[in-house]
Amino acid sequence: MTRNIQALIEQMTLEEKASLCSGLDFWHMKGVERLGIPSLMVTDGPHGLRKQDQSGDHLGLLDSVPATCFPSAAGLASSWDRELVTKLGVALGETCQAEDVSILLGPGVNIKRSPLNGRNFEYFSEDPYLSTEMATSYIQAVQSQGVGTSMKHYAVNNQEHRRMSVDAIVDERTLREIYLASFEGAVKNGQPWTVMSSYNRVNGTYASENEYLLTGILQKEWGHEGFVVSDWGAVDERVPALDAGLALEMPANNGLSDKKIVDAVNNGKLSLEKLNQTVEQLLTIIFKCVDNKKENATYDRAAQHQLARQVASESMVLLKNEASLLPLQKNQKVALIGSFAIQPRYQGGGSSHIKPTQVDIPLDEITKLSRDNGQVSYAQGYEINADQGDQELIGEAKNVAYDADVAVVFVGLPDRYESEGYDRTHLQLPANQTELIHTIAAVQRNVVIVLMNGSAVEMPWIHEVGAVVEAYLGGQAVGGAIADVLYGIVNPSGKLAETFPLQLSDTPAYMFFPGESDRVEYREGIFVGYRYYDTKNMKPLFPFGHGLSYTTFSYSDLKIDRTHIHDTETVDVHVTVENTGNRAGKEVIQLYVKDNESLVARPNKELKSFAKLELQPGEKKTVTFTLDKHSFAYYNVELKDWHVETGDFSILIGRSSADIVLQDTLHVTSTVAIKKTYTRNTPMVDLMQDTSKAHIVQGFMEQVKSMMPVSSEEAGEASDMMAAVMKFMPLRALVSFSSGAFTDQMLEGLLAQLNQD
Repeated sequence: MTRNIQALIEQMTLEEKASLCSGLDFWHMKGVERLGIPSLMVTDGPHGLRKQDQSGDHLGLLDSVPATCFPSAAGLASSWDRELVTKLGVALGETCQAEDVSILLGPGVNIKRSPLNGRNFEYFSEDPYLSTEMATSYIQAVQSQGVGTSMKHYAVNNQEHRRMSVDAIVDERTLREIYLASFEGAVKNGQPWTVMSSYNRVNGTYASENEYLLTGILQKEWGHEGFVVSDWGAVDERVPALDAGLALEMPANNGLSDKKIVDAVNNGKLSLEKLNQTVEQLLTIIFKCVDNKKENATYDRAAQHQLARQVASESMVLLKNEASLLPLQKNQKVALIGSFAIQPRYQGGGSSHIKPTQVDIPLDEITKLSRDNGQVSYAQGYEINADQGDQELIGEAKNVAYDADVAVVFVGLPDRYESEGYDRTHLQLPANQTELIHTIAAVQRNVVIVLMNGSAVEMPWIHEVGAVVEAYLGGQAVGGAIADVLYGIVNPSGKLAETFPLQLSDTPAYMFFPGESDRVEYREGIFVGYRYYDTKNMKPLFPFGHGLSYTTFSYSDLKIDRTHIHDTETVDVHVTVENTGNRAGKEVIQLYVKDNESLVARPNKELKSFAKLELQPGEKKTVTFTLDKHSFAYYNVELKDWHVETGDFSILIGRSSADIVLQDTLHVTSTVAIKKTYTRNTPMVDLMQDTSKAHIVQGFMEQVKSMMPVSSEEAGEASDMMAAVMKFMPLRALVSFSSGAFTDQMLEGLLAQLNQD
């Protein structure tokens, strides 16, 4: 339906315009009834619909209507499957239409700076490229159903500790390459109808009133076409926030902010033009929601539950499988141990907490699969709400495990260990669970661990067990999905979207998280996650991208279409993958790029593409990756743009960031020359590295060589020392060290030549 939004704005009073810029209540946007502008409902996601029940509390924190609870983002990203994320997004959109919800508050794309972040379960990855790809598929799918998304939390929101006041201090390059990158690609490729600003400050300014982030980058650089909404209660000063680019304050403020906006326009502190632009942004999305509303929409709960089971099973990561302990055989005597086997932890705590339509219990689902020939026994093992071991429960579990062929121990993090609102203080499982694992491993050689957690954990027991399955927070169908994976009905294909460290002190941000008072400094810079471990050559417990299968895959025939390209061109990379085992399976092929020689600090390798292939036994497929400028670039703070250095880049194909199986080299030529300004204090090494001034530098270096106190032919330690000293000597030092052979006038002449365009 075509509308003249400008004409509509002209009909609105100043008070009506201001009123649109804040919520009606906790979950609704305001409308203007006399002009046919409706009040729309927004509600929490991202892994399911959390719509406030009419009988619920006024803050919207308690009861909600039943909806399908899908796996949270930590697990979903481990699928590395764009098509699977698309299926989930479509289902979420269908649910929103059926429940008359116009905007779903998700996805969360913040980077996992530290595994201690209490909300990590709600975010995709430590890697911005993987996060971007997952988010883009999610956004496009939800919005294909006529429902808006709200990508969050923009930006640099990487901890819950003091989240509403902390100032995240991060340098520009790190900001662009890591913490904004996961938003940038999703905005450009997915165009979320809204973006949610975060609670925290970024380099001194609240994100909700940060003009550089909201207008300069999000709108002007990236071309975001929607509007920005605040996180609930995030706005400090309403008028500066609106002026900076924040269109909608949530939740309702009882008219206080509306009056501030009206007063600011009347006294000239806020331009009417700015307010009109904001109202236009809001109305554009409001009417997009209206025009895409599907009347009498419904969704199939049973079908969504089956989809939730598929998503969960394909998101699970087989971390370890010694002697092919898994899959289980249906005739085995299986001991299921641990409270999570009957009370699974399937979602995180906080604003994303879903009221599920049903919940599959692991014990029940495993019993169904083994019913014909096998025997399944159960022992509780531990109390979920306690940390201290119960010796009676542990003794019972020990006896049950001893009598079985294999013991499957369900462990993980209770709700009280990780949630929105607070961060973890360590990476350990509860002490009673760790004690239980040690006890079971002492009497049973075949131990399988099933983990239910939202982020990485330490595993001091890893060498005592045969297999480990990371189930993450797998949603309402997690019980059936675990049964499918354990018995091989589904061949596990998940790969870690985050590094599991050996211990907390190994993590990149260990010394700087969560900061002091209201200030946290991101001193580790761009070296986050595997970028840190790989560059430092530090072996983690399990690397980024790791995940096993019940079959095997071989890689061959790596081909790059060309050996040389310019940074304005794209290049295709081909690799062939074969299923060399006897089961059908899916493999995630990961492509990393390494800058072999750089003048700036760069990680050892960075993920730049990936693909997931399904292969039958003996089947081969060739996958093609297309790389562009962004695949080779770093963010140059002087250029204020992405830049590629001329040189060789390694193209690396891996099973994980730590398991590279094929590699080749590509030469990339930069089309952008960085203009350098030389001064008297420029070190000689900078001059020697400037290939664009080679004709000047060559003659100058011959002159310098003749002035050296120690001849270049003279061997020995003195010659080496002089060469090293000369390398980092400022140009001005040549005047004094040359005994008059090189004068100030000659230096000024050289600088004039070097700085000439």
